[in-house]
Amino acid sequence: MGIHADLLERHRAVIPPWVGLYYDEPISLVDGEGRHVVDAEGNRYLDFFGGILVTIAGHRVPRVVEAIKAQADRMLHSSTLYLMESHIALAEQIAELSGIPDAKVFFANSGTEANDTALMLATQYRRSNQVLAVRGSYHGKSHSAIAVTGNAAWSGTTFSPFQVTYVHGGYKLRSPFGHLPDDQFIGRCVDDLRDLLDIATAGDVAAMIAEPIQGVGGFITPPDGLFGAMKEVLDEHGILFISDEVQTGWGRTGENFWGYEAHGIVPDLLTFAKGLGNGMAIGGVVGRKEIIDCYPANAISTFGGNPMATTAGLATLEVLVEDDLQSNSYKVGAQLRNGLDHLAMETEQITEVRGKGLMLGVELSEPGTGKPDAALTGAIMEEAKAEGLLIGKGGLYGNVLRIAPPLSVTEGECDEGLAMLDAAVRRATGA
Repeated sequence: MGIHADLLERHRAVIPPWVGLYYDEPISLVDGEGRHVVDAEGNRYLDFFGGILVTIAGHRVPRVVEAIKAQADRMLHSSTLYLMESHIALAEQIAELSGIPDAKVFFANSGTEANDTALMLATQYRRSNQVLAVRGSYHGKSHSAIAVTGNAAWSGTTFSPFQVTYVHGGYKLRSPFGHLPDDQFIGRCVDDLRDLLDIATAGDVAAMIAEPIQGVGGFITPPDGLFGAMKEVLDEHGILFISDEVQTGWGRTGENFWGYEAHGIVPDLLTFAKGLGNGMAIGGVVGRKEIIDCYPANAISTFGGNPMATTAGLATLEVLVEDDLQSNSYKVGAQLRNGLDHLAMETEQITEVRGKGLMLGVELSEPGTGKPDAALTGAIMEEAKAEGLLIGKGGLYGNVLRIAPPLSVTEGECDEGLAMLDAAVRRATGA
């Protein structure tokens, strides 16, 4: 029995079956550097998914690793019951970078916890348990996060602490409004929002939570300005806007540092996680002072904002800003998008290529019918792995390849990844 087979047997014995694994023969990643990783059996891969968009600066980045080692040599842990300089310094930077006036920050351990906190604060501030969410959304795995997740594959319970109303998002490909030009599409979505506020809600609504680009949903990318037009309606009712930037933050989209900036708005609350720690567990919420401060009870966080995580966050931000990885995301993202567009022109099963920067989705469907093809998507992932390329998948129907390399990816690695994906697609489709 090989190392991976042995690990899989042990995994199945003690880990719940709903903790998913990629690939028919799952692998264990044990080493990495830059944009490459190595598995437990010595196979080397070009990593174009980065732990679900987590290793945003790359693997084993010297400045991040050195900062973590230096902190580990001093102290591993101190809770929020004590002052922590790295905790305060990172909060100061995030408050300034957020674009939210007079902002405050609360640190958690993940995107799920960040969204859970944002929803708690919004409902407390507005004194309402009514929440608007977007169809096709994913916001985490806690009880409250699942309650605002509009994706059946990731909604394992119908019990909810909220009254949730789902509005139209940016999935034009399969929308009843999808045939319309962007401005008319936005108009129809806004009209639908107004209608739902009239007929599906009662009294004050607390907030609307939305991903600027839906991650698990398959990198669904709305027309620029959609959420700006929606927020005009929300503002008329005093409804807060929560921007879930867990996947779109830190320059991932290339053209902006935050995904919300494409919509000409400033959110009331913004949630973050994933890439900030470049592998260390960290998340949080940043928002207007009066909303963050509204919580009426005592609270601490045992692990949120701990010295190890915030030190990693400071080092990662330094790399992102000083190396201008946002610009690299824009430049290499355009190269990657161009290559995917060419692949789509030659592959009839590719229905759409979408996304921004280094956050690109490839949707696969049966030719002629347009029926989502999850089986082909899985086959392409397997063939890509055989080529030495790791990518992700998602979508409402499991039929979208998710391609999101570290923001430090080079032009040469982009060409290498495209060649591997091209070979994988041709083998999987029999072309």
